[in-house]
Amino acid sequence: MPKPYPAEFRRDVIAVARKSEASVAQVAKDFGISETCLQRWLKIADREDGFAPPNSSDRGGGSKDESAELRELRRRNKLLEQENEILRRATAYFARDVLPK
Repeated sequence: MPKPYPAEFRRDVIAVARKSEASVAQVAKDFGISETCLQRWLKIADREDGFAPPNSSDRGGGSKDESAELRELRRRNKLLEQENEILRRATAYFARDVLPK
């Protein structure tokens, strides 16, 4: 089984694919991954970020208002997690200058 790509690499490829005007096939070729792999990553990222509805088999029913609210809450949660990660890294970066050697 091939070694999985690092999460940071996946995030970078997904960001480029979302922002780029190039096709999914071209972005996949540029990064050296298969087109189907990139499509799968995009689908998963959309679902995690609240851009696409989760699979109907994952949940049992629910109104459209609840689905929209759940998507919004998931999107907001993802954003807060990213902000938290940025702050954690910034703290570690600045703390290394303060600590005695």
